[in-house]
Amino acid sequence: MIQNSAATGDAFAADLLRGHTDTIVLGVLREHDSYGFEIYKHIRDATGGGYEIKEATLYASYRRLVRDGLAEAYWGDESQGGRRKYYRITDAGRAAFRQNVASWVATRTIIDSLLGSQAAPANTKGSLR
Repeated sequence: MIQNSAATGDAFAADLLRGHTDTIVLGVLREHDSYGFEIYKHIRDATGGGYEIKEATLYASYRRLVRDGLAEAYWGDESQGGRRKYYRITDAGRAAFRQNVASWVATRTIIDSLLGSQAAPANTKGSLR
């Protein structure tokens, strides 16, 4: 699924990110309607090239979001080049995005509290029991 996870460096981080593909796409669509490759480029550029999602994974996400009513698809009316299918977030998609972000923040807080003392060994000398 993930072509380049150099920034994250391991399969564990890739698995974490993979589970949030739909939320990541909804986050891009919150900003403006986009077509498939544009969403891919946005994700790649936003991470400085450290995270890229394969096209097949993204298109599966687009289909799932449309099927679930979280996004709508429509054809653009480009005057040059090939015809593009654009995606637009729906009100249900915005609500799902907010809920997914809240869930992520709650999960991150729990994980940080559980791993925090072990994540920074230089600062924990003598504090671990």
